[in-house]
Amino acid sequence: MHCSSPKMVCETKIVADEHDAIQGTKKDSIIVSSSQMWTSSTPAPNPLEENYVRKDTVFIREFERTDHVEVRRIFYEGIMERIPNTAFRGILQQSQTQFLYVLLTLMCFVVSKSLALTCCAPFVLMAARYFYSSKVIHNYLACALQTDMADIEEYYMKPTGSCFWVAVLEGQVVGIVAAQGREDDNTVELRRMSVDSRFRGKGIAKVLGRRVLEFAVHNNYAAVVLGTTAVKMAAHKLYESLGFRRTGGSEDYMLPGMSGSPLERLFFQIRYQRYRLQLREE
Repeated sequence: MHCSSPKMVCETKIVADEHDAIQGTKKDSIIVSSSQMWTSSTPAPNPLEENYVRKDTVFIREFERTDHVEVRRIFYEGIMERIPNTAFRGILQQSQTQFLYVLLTLMCFVVSKSLALTCCAPFVLMAARYFYSSKVIHNYLACALQTDMADIEEYYMKPTGSCFWVAVLEGQVVGIVAAQGREDDNTVELRRMSVDSRFRGKGIAKVLGRRVLEFAVHNNYAAVVLGTTAVKMAAHKLYESLGFRRTGGSEDYMLPGMSGSPLERLFFQIRYQRYRLQLREE
């Protein structure tokens, strides 16, 4: 089972709006309440004072060892949501796979001459998609939980140019995001963004994304890049709202943890898309 991280290849350069580039340092924390944002380097009310903190206040800070269990839980639950999304929603984006499944259903009728068996064929195909989606995504999770998500400090906190943040709401970790610097092309990759499903719809993901952009600007990276296999359009709209532009992708992507067997390729297909936000020209 191959567990390496997916490679990012970005081609198109898009210049970001200046108002999206907010200065911040790796050690800064961010307090967000309603529509206002502060960094810890500017005057702001103390977020630890109970008479100040409101229920809608989201506090962005660096990862700490005590966050490990909650971080892994949020990551795990977010990835597990991909199983039904990939198996059922994903097929709506795969016209060739739809055609192939229709052809297989017709072949079932030609061979069996049984209307009942033919009617069962689509359900069997969908069950097979769910089985292989579950198998592949569990393998992917095993890879991630044995590599960077097993030792966040080693992968993200110790290396220069990388970092890992958590979003805290009412004292509870509700979201995560990472930035991993790449010296070869002077870019930083936005990784591992996920928000607890119970706290979605509050703009937490956007605040986490902006934290990565601030980090990239402060550390003089030329661009922020990311790769995603998300099926839901909401994720893609989020990236675009942050200023990212799609630069390419693959319809036949090999997710880390895939074996590449014929049956796996028949019942599991995933679309991989690359995004880039150019911060400055080089």
